[in-house]
Amino acid sequence: MPVRLTLDRAMAERRVSGRELAAKVGITEANLSLLRTGKVKGLRFSTLARICAALGCKPADILDYDFDPADLEPEED
Repeated sequence: MPVRLTLDRAMAERRVSGRELAAKVGITEANLSLLRTGKVKGLRFSTLARICAALGCKPADILDYDFDPADLEPEED
């Protein structure tokens, strides 16, 4: 998937532990771990907003996009 979460980097820069962030955001450490490892296919905007508030960042600070022109090609049925 071309969109990736760079949550680990943001957490390291701010010296925030997984346990601390999970508590601030109101999610389980297991769910935070799934976000950190990129094993999720979606993220609710409300959760993204709480993560950004807890880390004092913007969504662009924890999201990355690897552009590939093939992503612009229409999918065949």
